Amino acid sequence: MTTTMTPQRRAALVSGIFYIATFVFSFPALAFYAGVVDDPNWVLGAGGDGGVLWGAFVEILTAVSCIGTAVAVYPVIKRFGPARAVGFIASRTVEALLILTGVLALLSVYTLRGHGGDAATLTVTASALVALKDWTFLLGPGLAPAVNAFCFATILRRHGLVPRIIPTIGLVGAPLLVVSSFTTMFGGWEQASAPAFAMALPIAAWEFAVGTYMIVRGFRIGEPAVAVADTERSVAASALVGA
Repeated sequence: MTTTMTPQRRAALVSGIFYIATFVFSFPALAFYAGVVDDPNWVLGAGGDGGVLWGAFVEILTAVSCIGTAVAVYPVIKRFGPARAVGFIASRTVEALLILTGVLALLSVYTLRGHGGDAATLTVTASALVALKDWTFLLGPGLAPAVNAFCFATILRRHGLVPRIIPTIGLVGAPLLVVSSFTTMFGGWEQASAPAFAMALPIAAWEFAVGTYMIVRGFRIGEPAVAVADTERSVAASALVGA
């Protein structure tokens, strides 16, 4: 016997896969970029370094997955929170654009490498491009997930589309991530520091948990939390009609 997958189940599955993809892809790029980011003289080296190209490839996949998480579930969640559903797509798109801006910055350094020229000019230019990458990382993957959580987790929690503990973790982690990002911006600590890592853990746990749940179970549409809300709306509508 075959079971037909509903549009809601398919949307949750696709979004969950994209969520886990962004989670997985976020780690390898840092290793690929280690040379260009950490060594000011990297741009003076001879030849190319394929690690940067692989890092760019991984981040492009991350950017695509970012947008995919929101686009896939939009037809479902717009029924429960139209404005926040649009906000989720917008925030994910901005996050993806910031990621791609950082990719372009490091690819520009890659192009400069091995082309020759004045060493001082090359190192200053490369340092500026790396600084641009650092800022896009802070405002993109470093801050945007908090906005994503405010838009998406509030819908999931209010309407019981997933167990409430999952979006609650996201809504706890979102303000922590905002505080950490602005603390980094104003020089309180480095983005790759122990305090920043600790403050980012809840939002990472939320994204991993919601992605996994959507893959395994989908949305709990039609279950008690949603059914009660629908019944209340039906009763209110009947009362208005009969008035």
